[in-house]
Amino acid sequence: MLSGRVATLMEYDAIMIKAEDNVATALGVLAQSREYRVAAGDASLKIKMKEPIAFGHKFAVVDINEGEDIIKYGEVIGRATAPILKGAHAHVQNIESLRGRGDLVKKGA
Repeated sequence: MLSGRVATLMEYDAIMIKAEDNVATALGVLAQSREYRVAAGDASLKIKMKEPIAFGHKFAVVDINEGEDIIKYGEVIGRATAPILKGAHAHVQNIESLRGRGDLVKKGA
């Protein structure tokens, strides 16, 4: 039996773990040009998809500029390598990882 917060998450199409996140994770397949409900902590928002988003994939909940941090779980998980529009897929084509990067250590980043 589902109860509490878990049951209310069933009303949403995507989730942000922390209010400061700039990406959300799709809880199902999201179609292009449709608007979806995103759980954002105790709040919610609606985002219109710029492109199809696969289950479990990330998309931007705000416009993200090239070079900006990608924030998920309230933590920096990468950096945008290109602008990512609100509702667009956020994945390897426009995000670089900052973890385990020996080249960044050598540069002093």
